[in-house]
Amino acid sequence: MYGDGSVCQSAEISLTAARMDGTMNQLLDRRQFLKTTGLLTGLVAAGSPLALIAPSRAWAVDLTALTSSEAATLMAVARTIAPHDKLDDAAYALVISVLDSDATKDEKFRKLIKAGVADLGSDFAKKEESARVAALKKIESSEFFQTMRLKTLQVLYATPMAYAYFGYEGEAFSKGGYILRGFNDLRWLPDVPLDDSGPVPM
Repeated sequence: MYGDGSVCQSAEISLTAARMDGTMNQLLDRRQFLKTTGLLTGLVAAGSPLALIAPSRAWAVDLTALTSSEAATLMAVARTIAPHDKLDDAAYALVISVLDSDATKDEKFRKLIKAGVADLGSDFAKKEESARVAALKKIESSEFFQTMRLKTLQVLYATPMAYAYFGYEGEAFSKGGYILRGFNDLRWLPDVPLDDSGPVPM
């Protein structure tokens, strides 16, 4: 994870905001397009916490090592490992973007991921959750599963998208600390009597 709350800065994540006129403009120049091996796209659910921070409801991830089918399988793996029914696919797509970036740079990693996807089968993403869980339990000691588990937890829970979903405001050090940024925002506990509250922090 990244202590400053950034979204995996070293991974060069490209979550492209698509235009809402239906054309899904990818904002790619010709050279980038020729390098693309796949594309992962989706829509942010209206009314979700992510919709409040996303520049557009439509999103896309350009892939340079993985195919669209492989990315869909990997996203199903990530969602099965860290299931949050109401968390938008866009948050899980960031995990796939990091995997694709790492696979582009490391041939051994690329082979590991592609072999793992192939072993799961092309229909993995279409299976019921119980079937996906059963399939992953069979390989939970494998290098592929452990790599996916680590990447999913590292990336997913270090993104502003997950922060918005869980109501976490992110790290506060760079913003002056927590005392003046919601430290006393609790609404479900009664106020502490003044005599028991101790000195007021300055």
